[in-house]
Amino acid sequence: MSVTDDAIEAIKQMIVDGELKPGDRLPREPDLAERLGLSRNSLREAVRALSLIQVLDVRRGDGTYVTSLEPSLLMDAMGFVVDFHRDDTVLQFLEARRVLEPAAVELAAQRMSTEDIQGLAELLDSLGERPTVDELVENDLEFHRRIAAGSGNPVLSSLVESVSGRTQRARTWRGITQEGVVERTLTEHRAIQQALAARQPDVARAWATVHIVGVEQWLRQTLVEPT
Repeated sequence: MSVTDDAIEAIKQMIVDGELKPGDRLPREPDLAERLGLSRNSLREAVRALSLIQVLDVRRGDGTYVTSLEPSLLMDAMGFVVDFHRDDTVLQFLEARRVLEPAAVELAAQRMSTEDIQGLAELLDSLGERPTVDELVENDLEFHRRIAAGSGNPVLSSLVESVSGRTQRARTWRGITQEGVVERTLTEHRAIQQALAARQPDVARAWATVHIVGVEQWLRQTLVEPT
């Protein structure tokens, strides 16, 4: 490993061992460098790298702190990496979504509050009778974001949000090109919401799977059609 990698590993180990906790301020740069047996330049590079992935927070004039280390914060780095994937990998993201999101929906059926589940119904009602494709997709993203958050698992919620956002363009294109997709999407969303309200995890999971597979199958067929 490079010297910078050594520095990153050393700071990471201090956090893992509990020597540095969320919100703690790191020792002064010269003191920490001396303690770890590293140059100040290497330590500085390590701090910069760890701040990029939201492990450390560099506050100008105040010092460097360990962040909250909340999963949603740390998963931002994954979203950054996801943005670099090419359009031709969207099917892989849909496959990942098909694995992750039904699990989140199943948990939400057990953990989401009654008020939040009712809020999903109100969110769907807010679309009106003839929403545009853009309005539908925006509503769709918010609908799934709320359910993922309602799973009560911040790690799963962050993963779902990262993967789901990457399939937005495919969902928009489907709404433009496939007949009846607006009505079908709303029907499936209402079925998911009703299963959540009835506290039926298996039913909610099944509807979520059907919902995601619809997008995936459409995209597979679109990709194999001759141009």
